[in-house]
Amino acid sequence: MVINFGAGPAKLPREVLLEVQKEFVEHGTSGMSVMEMSHRGANYIALHEETIALVKELLNVPDNYKILLMQGGGTGMFSAVAMNLMGRTGKADYLVTGTWSTLAASEGGRYGKINMVVPKQEKYCTIPDPKDWKLDPQASYFYYCDNETIGGIEFDKIPETNGVPLVVDMSSNMMSRPIDIAKYGVIFGCAQKNMGPTGITLVIVREDLIGHAMPITPSIFDFQTIAKANSISNTPPTFIIWMMGRVFAWIKRNGGITEMYKQSLIKSRLIYDVVEKSNGFYYCPIEARVRSRMNVPFRVGGPTGNDELEKLFLKGAESLGMQQLKGHRSVGGIRASLYNAVTIEEATALHQYMLDFLSKHQK
Repeated sequence: MVINFGAGPAKLPREVLLEVQKEFVEHGTSGMSVMEMSHRGANYIALHEETIALVKELLNVPDNYKILLMQGGGTGMFSAVAMNLMGRTGKADYLVTGTWSTLAASEGGRYGKINMVVPKQEKYCTIPDPKDWKLDPQASYFYYCDNETIGGIEFDKIPETNGVPLVVDMSSNMMSRPIDIAKYGVIFGCAQKNMGPTGITLVIVREDLIGHAMPITPSIFDFQTIAKANSISNTPPTFIIWMMGRVFAWIKRNGGITEMYKQSLIKSRLIYDVVEKSNGFYYCPIEARVRSRMNVPFRVGGPTGNDELEKLFLKGAESLGMQQLKGHRSVGGIRASLYNAVTIEEATALHQYMLDFLSKHQK
């Protein structure tokens, strides 16, 4: 059996895959696959609304927020956020802590003036102290990425913005821990980490921030257009939305967001413990207080890694069925992604392999 530690598209719960497989050809008594249903027919609308209702229940979304299912991925949202919100003042704050927030700031700069809250860092290994942030009180919004999938940084606190609407990319940790939705103006996350297959992005928007889109905003990215149409302004990826709903139902059956959070702490600690107790053989560059629970990056053989040892590590892992552990091409090394569908038993298997590899190769 393969153990999938991929960063995304990532592992889906096996229970969900089997459920979908069973109903792939014919959903319920409809006589057809979900993929064949009209997106405006009663059969599909019921599934669509169930998915949205599960988001509201699992995340305890307040009534003054709209839940949108949008296309374009996280990258599309880099543009959509700016086009929907930047027009309020023409300026925005961006806190850059890694690759994805860097790309978001670059895209946001197409639509207004970007204030970089902290200077560019040579390496992203921590979150700068808030006392050193330079905020613009006239910013339309404050943007950050809650979990940097490539670098392995996760925020340990919600930023304080002095009333400026808070926008957060939670693509890789949405549904993995409780969220105080009321602290945010916009929350978004693409599905292919903790929520389903690739192809849909979950967006939660406070109602007062809807209706301010720039004239250039395509209707497919306009929060108001999507909200008015209940996310069916055009043909949505119906099958993917249904699968997302099945994942949400699985989360609910298995203890909800609180249980997902508890398990994420156990899984990530299994890996970080080996790193910390390896006397430098394994090395994680991220400051301990902001190490990601979802994406655990580390080098083998010291701070800069040893190419030969890392190749041996990956080869040995693959021989045990552990797949997609190679670090992102931009940083190298090893990266274990521990999303909700990855079990404690699977994380334990990696923990034990790391110990065995350490015992065999540490000088």
